[in-house]
Amino acid sequence: MWLLIFLVCLLICAGSTYWYLFGKPSPFSLDSVRPPAPREFDQKKRDKVIKQGFSLDKVPKNLDVIVIGSGIGGLTAGATLAKAGKKVLVLEQHDQAGGCCHTYIEKGFEFDVGLHYIGQLHENSLLRIAFDQISEGQLEFHQLDQHFDTIQIGLGNEKREYTIYSGKTEMKAHLMKQFPDDTEAIDKFFKIMKISAKKTHYLATLKLIPQWVSLFLLKSGIADLISPVFCLSGTCATDFVNTLTSNKDLHTIFSYFFYGVPPKDSSVLINALMIHHYKRGAYYPKGGASEIPFHIIRTIQKYGGNCLVRAPVSQILVDEEGAAYGVKVRKGQEEVEIHAPVVVSNCGIFNTFQKLLPPEIQAKPDIQQRLNMMKHGRGSLLVFSGFDGTKEELGLVSTNFWLFKDNDMDKSMEDFFALSREEAPDNIPMMFITVPSSKDPEAKIRHPGKSCMTILIMVNYEWFEQWKDTTVRKRGDEYYNYKMRFAKNLFDWACTVFPKIKDKLVFQDVATPLTNMHYLGAQHGAMYSAEHNLERFHAQAVAKNRCNTPVKNLYISGQDVFSCGIAGALHGGLLCACAVLDRIIYIDLLLLKMKLKRRKARELAKLVQKKLQ
Repeated sequence: MWLLIFLVCLLICAGSTYWYLFGKPSPFSLDSVRPPAPREFDQKKRDKVIKQGFSLDKVPKNLDVIVIGSGIGGLTAGATLAKAGKKVLVLEQHDQAGGCCHTYIEKGFEFDVGLHYIGQLHENSLLRIAFDQISEGQLEFHQLDQHFDTIQIGLGNEKREYTIYSGKTEMKAHLMKQFPDDTEAIDKFFKIMKISAKKTHYLATLKLIPQWVSLFLLKSGIADLISPVFCLSGTCATDFVNTLTSNKDLHTIFSYFFYGVPPKDSSVLINALMIHHYKRGAYYPKGGASEIPFHIIRTIQKYGGNCLVRAPVSQILVDEEGAAYGVKVRKGQEEVEIHAPVVVSNCGIFNTFQKLLPPEIQAKPDIQQRLNMMKHGRGSLLVFSGFDGTKEELGLVSTNFWLFKDNDMDKSMEDFFALSREEAPDNIPMMFITVPSSKDPEAKIRHPGKSCMTILIMVNYEWFEQWKDTTVRKRGDEYYNYKMRFAKNLFDWACTVFPKIKDKLVFQDVATPLTNMHYLGAQHGAMYSAEHNLERFHAQAVAKNRCNTPVKNLYISGQDVFSCGIAGALHGGLLCACAVLDRIIYIDLLLLKMKLKRRKARELAKLVQKKLQ
């Protein structure tokens, strides 16, 4: 009798699990991916998609989901939910959709503001399959040169230069050639990279299963028996690399992707993932970064939704039972309400909880507890420079340059961020240089005879805070002169790498944290959203920081869900879609990946047969 009851219970559990995983129709399919259409170069036609202004008559009827913010996290969540049968409206406060994926054109130059290169887009990779699904095959990516990054440490005669190559085996081998006395250290770090890359989905799983189960597995030690990734995520990057080698130049290379947090306060897993991200190649979207929002929005529109700009959300509506049911949007001097049973916020955890929720909801302990898990991220400053001349004439390349005055990143960053407002522009310790016009093979068609460069550094928001109540482009001479001090020093440094650009500069613009706040809605001007510190990546914190919020029907998407960057934000969107649909859509992506691999194997087999005949 008891055996029969046990078997019946087992059968019910198995059936319930199967229904949860496979019982609902998948939002993804191979059939939805079609060959890319010819590139749309007509800016007016593009603007109808990415610059469609808000008005009530453009809001679809019977909405299922409202997404606040059109960054890649919000668009990914929106497109996935649209393909799952939901009617989605994306609302963007800027006059152009895309968040950090948007571009802006000035004086005939087109600049990317946040997308500089993407990795893991090789054939049949999970990220590539995700991009294909949310754009329905319309996004094309250009693979950059194998030599994708150069790292310079020191100045003048003391300068050392190291090159980073992509390639499954070439990346490690090339690094070992440059550090022949540290091959063992490099080998150990690459093993950590492999573990981090192959087992990161375990960390994502912590967000998908019930929280009490995740915490039980972590607190009981069972999770650590399953994989070392749970321990690695909470391991200090500086402490770890100190166990490998005393070579400070190599320490810098292990952590050269700076995102506002010094290595001593960052997770070795995140730093390892960033390098591994480009192991199979670095890529750039053909047609520029704005191709990404352009095609994802069209997917949302195809399924009855829309994306509207100049639509600043002023409040998330919450009913008496504590459930979100829509938003208020500022339209001129008025506010209009738009209702939907689900609200997804892609504008960051601080904007969501501290600005958009009603005051009585903000004050609740569980909301404050979520906020206390995060810190404000560093602001960023970008210098956009336009030149008359082609990349060949100016000696520009697609390779990115990471420049460091010193090989002690912890001390350099600590000293820099401790400087006064007046001292900061003349004591910049590191910077990143990217040349988007050299990465996009179609840039010469869209902007012939012109080249552009973007320089990026991390800065303190407080250095610019005194101008926070001024209006964009009307902040006064003092503000202009101050930001141009940064620009001059950064540009002069860049000219040591590309000397031919100095006399060909015809346009220059500077974006400060205040610029990022205005155009991106970024809290404190932090392009990478909440700080990516070590505490955030302890496994228990990862488990608690999920897309679901204490407000029923309100979900978080984007960089604050898991990690920074385009890929991190995209996965934040996929995780959000999982939460809204109550379905692990990563299983659908993995099943597609298996089908594509089988298809590829059959194609290769046919080719072999033809050759043998």
